[in-house]
Amino acid sequence: QVQLVESGGGLVQTGGSLRLSCAASGSIFSIGTMGWYRQPPGKQRELVARISSDDTTNYADFVKGRFTISRDNAKNAVYLQMNSLKPEDTAVYYCNADVLRRRYSTTSYNYWGQGTQVTVSS
Repeated sequence: QVQLVESGGGLVQTGGSLRLSCAASGSIFSIGTMGWYRQPPGKQRELVARISSDDTTNYADFVKGRFTISRDNAKNAVYLQMNSLKPEDTAVYYCNADVLRRRYSTTSYNYWGQGTQVTVSS
């Protein structure tokens, strides 16, 4: 099995910064696309940013210029640097990853972390 564990959430004031981390562990041969999603209170889960295995990134329009996604393949980790935070960024943030569990397998499995709360006060 594979586990994704997020950290770095918390309470911050408007305009502040936070850095989220997500580490994958378990039965991993390689990881493809990794991403961050969020679920604001009372709303559906939405994509924030994702990064492919070749470091191609894409961002939701509402975070462009404020958030940066990066990854460390040696650590099976993905990060989200969040700057200029706004109250509307308040949400539970989830890590997501496509994992190849065996060397010669062509089947990737999608995993989610348990989520970390980010609260931005006005």
